[in-house]
Amino acid sequence: MIRDALLQFANGLNGATTSFTDSPVTGTEVATNIIDLGVNSGVPSSANGGGARDIGTGDDPSLELSALVTTAFAGGTSLQLQLQGAVDNGSGAPSGTWTTMWTSPAVVEASLVAGMQLANIVVPRPAAGQALPRFLRLQYITVGTHTAGALTAEIILDRDDQVVGTTGVYSGYPAGLTVAN
Repeated sequence: MIRDALLQFANGLNGATTSFTDSPVTGTEVATNIIDLGVNSGVPSSANGGGARDIGTGDDPSLELSALVTTAFAGGTSLQLQLQGAVDNGSGAPSGTWTTMWTSPAVVEASLVAGMQLANIVVPRPAAGQALPRFLRLQYITVGTHTAGALTAEIILDRDDQVVGTTGVYSGYPAGLTVAN
């Protein structure tokens, strides 16, 4: 898995921690970091709504959205994620109008344990009629009030998709099993 600090939604730098995690508590909240896909070279201009990089949606390999629970959630009912995009407002900031590009299923509290994958998708194309977004953000939709829990979320290349079995071991093979070639 290839990670980049500039592509993390949960940056953890707005508080006392630098753990790169978010802890949504209640209602609708946004991740602690907005990803700016602006072009810094000036070609094309980043201002006036332009300058968003094409992040290779549809390429092989594609960039992927990964969100993992790092600390088990407690006290709430469920958690859902939304990936949203916005164009530049002409001054190098999001326009204020965010378009939802993807919504996860609601995951019940009992499943929000450490290691749970909340998102493991290819970054989607812009929604129908949506301009190429310069900014991406993750929104958390919480039912109930979480008293504990944290997650990390980022855009990555080559995520770890190996299946983990009920024993917690990759592919579900029991410990000590030897597979003859």
